[in-house]
Amino acid sequence: MFGPFSIDTVFPMFPVMEHDLAIGPVQMQQTISVYLFAYGLMALLHGPLSDSLGRRSIILAGVGTFSLASIGCANASSIGMLLFFRGVQGISAGSGLIVGRAIIRDRFHGAEAQRVMSQISLIFGVAPAIAPIIGGYIGTRVGWPAIFWFLAIFSALLFASCWRWLPETHAPEHRLGLAIGPLFRRYGAMFANPRFVWLSTSAAFNFSAMFIFVASAPVFVLTHLHLGPTDFVYFFAPTIGGMMLGSYLSGKRAGKHQPEANIRLAYRLMFAAGLANIAYCAAVQTVSWPWAVLPIFATGIGISLAFPTLALIVLDMYPQERGTATSLQTFIQLMISSLIAGVISPWVARLPLTLAAGSACCTLVGWGCWRLAQHYRRKAARLAEAA
Repeated sequence: MFGPFSIDTVFPMFPVMEHDLAIGPVQMQQTISVYLFAYGLMALLHGPLSDSLGRRSIILAGVGTFSLASIGCANASSIGMLLFFRGVQGISAGSGLIVGRAIIRDRFHGAEAQRVMSQISLIFGVAPAIAPIIGGYIGTRVGWPAIFWFLAIFSALLFASCWRWLPETHAPEHRLGLAIGPLFRRYGAMFANPRFVWLSTSAAFNFSAMFIFVASAPVFVLTHLHLGPTDFVYFFAPTIGGMMLGSYLSGKRAGKHQPEANIRLAYRLMFAAGLANIAYCAAVQTVSWPWAVLPIFATGIGISLAFPTLALIVLDMYPQERGTATSLQTFIQLMISSLIAGVISPWVARLPLTLAAGSACCTLVGWGCWRLAQHYRRKAARLAEAA
């Protein structure tokens, strides 16, 4: 969870950082997009590296590098230095998320895999909820550089824990060779699989329905909700609570309902939440807590109800290359998230109504991608029957 944790920790101190670094809100927003862009580019290598060198060594290298990059951020005296070290953070942070999913699939199968993936999503969801609370507490008392010192210490402790307790789950005899040419040919083959692409894009836009609010959190919380730098919990706790509830429901439904039933229920929730959010924002002049946050809570339930199913379907398409498949899926998600954070969020964050409309549009696109994935699944089944 240290990847998303490091995104949200500094949100409460954005106005102070803008003043200290003599920059504007749009430049400050790029600390998110640069982080996500670097995260996404390196995602193309984290999985294949773990397929070739083992899961444990890649996680240790990633966590160690993240700790050093956090020290660099703490000492940044200009926006250029901060963006550089945020990029290094992004390069290393994906090791936990990407390789962690591959470890789950190494160890578990079927309904049990969905339950474990849902449990991991619960833990994953805790990070964005507690990160701004910790960041606001530290930043308002000690200053924003102390937030990055905290991240450095946190990741150092995580490194020690992984060194002591994390086992290797990918045996040497199952590892693949690492050659750039064949690797990108494998990526090309996955990209040429329309079902893989549409499933990955569906998961990415589903997440974007909530992430558009996360990326806009400094404006949404401080300006629209009129809360303070230590009050981000009023936004993140319900939001992540929804994701955790969705993960719990996904785990409870594992083995009892077909994957398609989970997806249908998830989209019903997300569409209802999106329409309710638009109606509320259009009806009032000033949004307020908790009414402005409740639709985001419901959207989070739908996102986390659908995600474990979508992730496992993608991994099961490439059982011998789970790390590589996870990397490409994560790359697609993070490139879309980077676009949301760097381009879409600064534009729609000006008004609560445009934020709500942007979120609903993301859900609509995600649903369309899911329908296209289903179309190609049925098409492949018909071709197999004909053969």
